Amino acid sequence: MPSGMINLHIGMRDIEHYTLSNGIRIVHNRITTTKIVHCGIMLNIGSRDENPQNQGIAHFWEHMAFKGTRKRKAYHILNRLDSLGGELNAFTDKEKISFYASLRDVYFEKAVDLLTDITFDSIFPENQIERERNVILEEMAMYLDDPEDSLHDEFDNVIFTNHPLGMNILGTQKTVKSFRRSDFRNFINDNLDTSRIVFSSVGNIPMEEVIRLAEKYMGHLPRKTASKKRKKFTKYKPKEVVMHRNVSQSRCAIGRPAYALSDERRSAFFMLVNILGGSGMNSRLNWALREKHGYVYSIGSHYFPFSDTGLFMISFGTEPKQMSKSIQLINQELHKLRNEPLGVKQMNAAREQLFGHLAMTEENNLSFMMMMGRSMLDIGKILPIEQTYDRIRNTSPQMLLTLANDIFDESQFSFLRMEPK
Repeated sequence: MPSGMINLHIGMRDIEHYTLSNGIRIVHNRITTTKIVHCGIMLNIGSRDENPQNQGIAHFWEHMAFKGTRKRKAYHILNRLDSLGGELNAFTDKEKISFYASLRDVYFEKAVDLLTDITFDSIFPENQIERERNVILEEMAMYLDDPEDSLHDEFDNVIFTNHPLGMNILGTQKTVKSFRRSDFRNFINDNLDTSRIVFSSVGNIPMEEVIRLAEKYMGHLPRKTASKKRKKFTKYKPKEVVMHRNVSQSRCAIGRPAYALSDERRSAFFMLVNILGGSGMNSRLNWALREKHGYVYSIGSHYFPFSDTGLFMISFGTEPKQMSKSIQLINQELHKLRNEPLGVKQMNAAREQLFGHLAMTEENNLSFMMMMGRSMLDIGKILPIEQTYDRIRNTSPQMLLTLANDIFDESQFSFLRMEPK
């Protein structure tokens, strides 16, 4: 075993850790029953690290990473894994950027080489910036035509007003039209921190080989500490906002800030939100508003935890004349959760549903690879699945009642309504 390597057993998986001398962390799960390897580089940089002047630059960077490096042109980047039947992709969210790949394990080194190249050695060709600028402006137009996506993003701004968490990941037309090569380099220089980068992989690769390739392609990168610190979110004031858009239905979002990633109440709150309006057809909101009254086609409650805060949100669409009745029914369900403890059967059903969701996430190797990267960046470790199960088992009706009274306080809710023009 190489010096500095750590072994952990997580549920049915063995997780191995290693840290390069520059601070980049390596986390790997070897699975001998697959010929596909999933791997990715995840950086603790996202749209919340922007300001109003460079809003959207993290997402633009994600696009530009595929458009040229010192040793590869855009065509060679896109063709490198595609010609092998593999996939290369990326995403940007509020707090993360990730570049990742899936392909046959015999080509693992090619993936590590390419991912490192596009993450750390992009040259941002000016002609490609112009082309991609038009692509992103078109993406923004498509987003405005999607009421569900635009509702969520607009609601972020309602909750996190005058804070980077409230800014749209895509940016604005003004900022996207303004970016030049120097803007990307300045943003990366201000925010890149090698101790906040994780390379994660899942596949039939020995850890010694993962370390060898990580050292070969990433070990030479200089240690770097970010000069910029994240702005914490502290000031929240409930508000009601009405917008008029080209929508056929009225859309509504209701919510408020919630628990951060580090909060020990997070698992129990996930359970509570799932009971209220999770993805299953048996959630309380779906049953009350869709199955019983037919007011909505879909309704859901969501919980998005961030490093220093979180967001609780209920979203739905209905006919304008049924909006007030729908909100009244939602308030009734919230009132029940604040005042009526769940019975034994209800608690067992809620636990079993979460256990099922967790098991399916663990079964998906790509999702598990992503989870390892996120977990290492967010809390510095990967929690054993048994520990998560124990937290769910130990969640009591009284705990859920306490959380409901804490977060489901209607006086602290903000409302966003999108009404037809």
